[in-house]
Amino acid sequence: MNRPLVRVLHAALRSADRREDGRPARRTPRDDDRPPTPPRHDALHRPAPAGATLPSQSSDSPAPPSLTEVEAHGVERIPDADRTATPLDLFRLAFGGANTFSTCVLGAFPILFGLSFWQGLAATLLGVLAGALILCPMAVFGPVNGTNNAVSSSAHLGVHGRVVGSFLSLLTAVAFFSISVWSSGDALVGGAHRLFGLPRGNLSYVVAYALFAGLVLAVCVYGFRFMLFVNKVAVASATVLFLLGAIAFAGDFDPSYAGVFTDAADAATRSLFWPSFIGAALIVLSNPVSFGAFLGDWSRYIPASTPRRRVIGAAFLSQIATLLPFVFGLATASIIAAKAPKYVDPAAPDFVGGLLAISPAWYFLPVCLLALIGGMSTGTTSLYGTGLDFSSVFPRLSRVQATVLVGVLSIAFIFIGRFGLDLVQSISTFATMIITCTTPWMVVMMLGFFTRRGWYDPEALQVFNRRRRGGRYWFAHGWNWRGMTAWWVSALIGVLFTNIPGQFVGPLGDLANGIDISLPLSLVVAAVLYLALLRIFPEPRAVYGPEGARLARTVEVAVPPITGPGAGIEEAAPLGRPIRP
Repeated sequence: MNRPLVRVLHAALRSADRREDGRPARRTPRDDDRPPTPPRHDALHRPAPAGATLPSQSSDSPAPPSLTEVEAHGVERIPDADRTATPLDLFRLAFGGANTFSTCVLGAFPILFGLSFWQGLAATLLGVLAGALILCPMAVFGPVNGTNNAVSSSAHLGVHGRVVGSFLSLLTAVAFFSISVWSSGDALVGGAHRLFGLPRGNLSYVVAYALFAGLVLAVCVYGFRFMLFVNKVAVASATVLFLLGAIAFAGDFDPSYAGVFTDAADAATRSLFWPSFIGAALIVLSNPVSFGAFLGDWSRYIPASTPRRRVIGAAFLSQIATLLPFVFGLATASIIAAKAPKYVDPAAPDFVGGLLAISPAWYFLPVCLLALIGGMSTGTTSLYGTGLDFSSVFPRLSRVQATVLVGVLSIAFIFIGRFGLDLVQSISTFATMIITCTTPWMVVMMLGFFTRRGWYDPEALQVFNRRRRGGRYWFAHGWNWRGMTAWWVSALIGVLFTNIPGQFVGPLGDLANGIDISLPLSLVVAAVLYLALLRIFPEPRAVYGPEGARLARTVEVAVPPITGPGAGIEEAAPLGRPIRP
C-alpha cells in the first residue's frame, strides 16, 4: 500500500475516533423531538417532491457533507430527516455492486463445469431469477427500521441471536471482496503484461492485489456517500465497457459451443451433467443471495413511507440487470474454451488470462478499466456493510476500525487462496456454503416480517448495540430459540446434502443421485420448521404490535424492562408503527 493511501486511512481513523467510538453515549432521541434538519440537495439526498412538507431551514444551516467526509452513522436508526435516498439509489448500489468483472468470472463457471453455451445460459437464467426472487423481500427491513438487516434480525433471532447475521455478512464480505480483488488484480497484471511487458510473476500479483484492496478499503472507510458515488460511476461505465466487449468478441462468438456433455461422451461423463448444471446454477445464485445481509445497509436511507413494492422492485430488477455481466462472462468463456482451451482446464482454470488472450489489442485497455471500476464497486459493497455491523458486535471498534479489520482479514484470505490453495475451487465451495447458510436465515427473516405484519420496536432492536438487556426481543436471555432452531437445523441439513462435483460432497450428498438438492431442501425445512415452532411454542404477544399476529399464536408474557448503560435517562422512543403498503 503506497504512502498517500496510508495517510488517507490514518486521517480517516483519527476522524472516526473523534466522531464515533462504537458505543453511543446516549440513546438516540425521538425523531419527533429532533430539531428540524434542512433538506439536502445532492446526488444522495434529493429534494422532496412538489407539495411535500419539508423541515424548516434556517439561514445558518450547515452545508451538506462532502464525499470525503467520514460517515458518522453506525447501526443506530437513521434519523428520518437523513433518510432521503430513493429506490433508484438502491438499484444503483445493488446493480453497481454486481455489474462488474467479478460477476463475469462467476458467469464463466458453467463453461468451467463443462456445460455448453445454451446449457450454461439456462443455468444462469435459473440462478439469477431464483436468486432475485429470494433476495428482493430483504430490502424492506431497511426502510421500516432505519438500520441494517443484522440488527433487524434481533426481532426474530433475539437480541444476541442477531450475531448470526453478522457472521453471515462476514463470510459473504470475505468471499466477494476476495473475488473482486483477485479478478481485478489478475486483469490489471495481465493487461500491463500485454501492453507494457510487465512480468507476470508473484511480485506483480502481490503489488496489484495490495494496491487494489487498499483503494477499496479507503472508499469503505469514507462510507455510504462515497460508495454511492463510486457505484453511480460504475453502473454507467461498466455497462459501456461490456457493450464494447460485445463488439470486440462478436466475430469469434459461436453459440453452438457444445461443452463436454455431448452424445460422444462416455457414460461416466454424462452422469455428471445434472450435478454440474445444478452446481453452476448455485454458483450464479450465490451472487444475488450474497446481498441478503447487505440490502439493509443501503435501504435504511430510504424513508419508511416509501411503498414497499417500489423498494422490492428495485432490488429485484437490480439482479435481473446482472444478466449483462453474467452473459458476457458466459459468452467469452465459451470463446476461450474453443480458441484457447488451456485457460479453462479444470486443473488450472484462468478466465482472466484467457480473456486477455482472445481480446483484440484495442480492447486491452477497456478490460483493465472494467477490472478497476467494477472491482471497486463489488469490493466496496461487500466490505462496507460488514465493517458497519462489526462495529456494533465489538463495541471497542468504531465503524472505520471494524472496516479496516475485516479488510485486512479478507486480504489475508486472498493471498492464502491465491498462492496457497486452489482459488477457483475455494471460491466455488465458499460461495455454495454461503447460500446454504444464508438462505435459511433470509427465510426466517421474511416469514418473521410477514407474521409480525411489518411491525417492529426500533428501541428494542438497538438493545444489543447499546450493551443493554431486556426489551421486547429479549426472549430467553437474548436468544429466540424458535428462529435460531429453524436457521441452524435447515442450514445443517443443507450442508449435509451439498454436492459439488470434485470439490465438496456432504455425508448425504449422494442420496439424490449426485444432484445437489441442498438449497430447495433447506428452504422448505426452514419455512415449515419456523412456522411450526411459532404455532407450537407461541411468542410473546408484545412482539407483534397493535394488529396482532398472522399465521402464529401468541401468549401474554411480561416484557422485561430495558436496563443497562444509559437506560431510563431519556424518554423512550416510539414503539413503532405498522407500515402500510
